[in-house]
Amino acid sequence: MLAPFNTAQFLRTQPLFADVDQAALQRLAAACRLLQVNRGQPVLWAGQACDAFFIVVRGQVRLYMTAPNGNEKVIEIVNAGQAFAEALVFLERPCPVHAQALCDGVVLQVPRQALMAELQLDAQFALRMLSGMSRRLHGLVQDVQASALQSGQQRVVGYLLRDVDPAQPGPAVVSLPAAKATVASLLSITPEYFSRVLHDLEDAGLLAIDKRDIHLRDPNALARHVAHPG
Repeated sequence: MLAPFNTAQFLRTQPLFADVDQAALQRLAAACRLLQVNRGQPVLWAGQACDAFFIVVRGQVRLYMTAPNGNEKVIEIVNAGQAFAEALVFLERPCPVHAQALCDGVVLQVPRQALMAELQLDAQFALRMLSGMSRRLHGLVQDVQASALQSGQQRVVGYLLRDVDPAQPGPAVVSLPAAKATVASLLSITPEYFSRVLHDLEDAGLLAIDKRDIHLRDPNALARHVAHPG
């Protein structure tokens, strides 16, 4: 059973809703639905009508596509506090990706109908939503560029360093948000290659592996290593 949850207060923490007036926030909150999900449970299916978008309250969700031969490609790993399927609610066509819970968690379902009602009332709300979707599109374009133009090792190191502040010297710890196979799929490499790159970097003294925790001894040295291998 879900614990008491203040939906309006949670929505206020989202950049999309940060400046929405309280009355509109309460209307949206009243239309939302809190869903408890179990590990491996589908949240969205490819081919399903997308009549809502989702915000992860607790846990993680992976977005992925399936090839005709059964192979899967992870598009994104969505963590707590992040949203997914915002753009899909406007397409009025079947969802192109699957969304699956990576662990037991909770997601908030924001219905398209309630969203559209608020968009018609508040032009600024529409602009904020467009801004958020544009940032996500920019991130996806960067991922495509990385897959096409960078080596597998560069992709792995770029992933490890993406949230590390280069201005902060000293060691850092990066916790993989999901199993190595899932992260490898996100980077468009095989799990075996992902593990090999990590162990090669560990042998080079640049990092240490502790299950899902990757200890970066010197992030700047790691960046230099991949920029100038050998």
